Amino acid sequence: MREEMSRREAAELQRGHRKPRSPHGWGLLVALWLLAFYEPVVTEGHLRRKNLEFIFIRFSAWEFAGCDKLWAGLVTTLCHHIRQHFGALPLSVFHVMGSRPRFASGFSQREWILKKGTCLRLWGLLLVLGVGVAILLVALLVPGIKDHHALKVVGSAVASLSGSSLVLGALSILKNFLVSEKKKIERLTDSDRFAGQLGFMSKIRSEVEVLVDFLAFMEVFERRRLRVVMEITSLDLCYPEKVAGVFNAMATLLSDANAPFIFLLAVDPSVIVPCLEQTGCMKGLADNGYLYLNRAVTLPFSIPEMGSRSRLRSVEAAIQTREDLMYRIIADNVAKTRCGCHGGAAVPPPAFPGWKEADSEAVTWIHEAFRCLHDGSDVLSRYLPENGANVRRIVNTIPITLRLLLHRGAGVGPAVSPRAAAAWVVLADRWPCRLSWTLQCLEDSGHGAVVTTTPGNPGKSLWSIFQEHVRELSALRQALGKVLSLDGDPELFQAFLARDFPFGATEARELLGVTVNLDHSIRHQMGLLRAMARLGKAAAVPVSRGVQCPCPR
Repeated sequence: MREEMSRREAAELQRGHRKPRSPHGWGLLVALWLLAFYEPVVTEGHLRRKNLEFIFIRFSAWEFAGCDKLWAGLVTTLCHHIRQHFGALPLSVFHVMGSRPRFASGFSQREWILKKGTCLRLWGLLLVLGVGVAILLVALLVPGIKDHHALKVVGSAVASLSGSSLVLGALSILKNFLVSEKKKIERLTDSDRFAGQLGFMSKIRSEVEVLVDFLAFMEVFERRRLRVVMEITSLDLCYPEKVAGVFNAMATLLSDANAPFIFLLAVDPSVIVPCLEQTGCMKGLADNGYLYLNRAVTLPFSIPEMGSRSRLRSVEAAIQTREDLMYRIIADNVAKTRCGCHGGAAVPPPAFPGWKEADSEAVTWIHEAFRCLHDGSDVLSRYLPENGANVRRIVNTIPITLRLLLHRGAGVGPAVSPRAAAAWVVLADRWPCRLSWTLQCLEDSGHGAVVTTTPGNPGKSLWSIFQEHVRELSALRQALGKVLSLDGDPELFQAFLARDFPFGATEARELLGVTVNLDHSIRHQMGLLRAMARLGKAAAVPVSRGVQCPCPR
């Protein structure tokens, strides 16, 4: 969008149009002068302007989830950023003296028309003030007239009345300068009496109308179109009634057809729809949250499946946030240089590496794991999730997992490679339910009892264990429905364990102790369900003479 702004700006200048101006510096004085004495006019030339400016505002609903009226936080955020962008003084003067632009009559190209009524009132007040001050000075200073108290009273009254009108106007501007629209709305939200009796939404609507009129004025002043782009995120982390309130606020702001607002609503419909269906806003739509979304969103855009290049770019962006790795590389290089040059001979490494040595070695392992993730020719990159949040979780988990592996195997060295550890982290993130079920079955069957880790003894494969107990998992599908919804594509899970990364029981035992991105309560729940199912089957077997009861004593 910023590139589009620059392109249109350059195209307008090439056509010979006037350069846009800003309400800052010298432009602020010009804006204040026009606000006070001129009325803007929307001409045909203004409507033909192609250059525009986007005012980007990011609203995280999670930041306002604790307040009673989340939608009021959206309106206050909008008012606050517009006030910051244009300055408090122009908006304050507009509240008192500004006017909404009107459309030109005919083919007139005049964008500014003098406010004759305002000028006459101002000059009239100044003239009356001058007359009153003159009468008062004559009554006080001219000899022979000092004794006329009536003249003094008239002069002081005329001067005070005309001067008070000017002072009241200045005080109104000062009040709007000190008390922002955000503070006004916050005071209204705290007033239960006002909200219950005088109509809270009508007051909010009036504040929004002032912002819309001000933006229309600034469009004519800046000689370009203005659009306020508000990005709403983290709405799926809030309570259901808060979600419905944000939609109501959007409807309030967009009720005006000429409102220059663009809302980018970044949500997961599978989370938002149940929230909307729990509130009372669905009574007229047969409790159908998808129908409500179709009526509220005017331009739906479902992000398509992420390609291989986009996944690699997402991984690269997440890796670049790991500044600790870059710092450790530089520090490690400096330490090696100092050790290599100390006394003309290199200092030999310690015979038994400890925690510090393992932690410094982890940097190399982490970069090797990240290289496998970022290598498009490596099969591991094909299993990366499409969601950017999941990619960041994987990138943040791999360094912790590798450091824990090196610390556990200090002096011996872990039996798992960095690539295998990274693959295990991806497996735990993409299929937490199926992996937990396989590990629970592995624990119950005793295949994980092997403690020795030898390269030639990987143990029974996890995929074969999962195949043995997949029918039992299908029988518990209803009880594990919410947990199963966390898993990715089942066919990819089969390809992952059966073909590309055939983890064995020994490797699973080695990695389970350092797995931090897998909720172990899921496995505990599965263990309880398996035990209950076995007890139910055992209780269903009839006990007769000559038949040994299968139940344990």
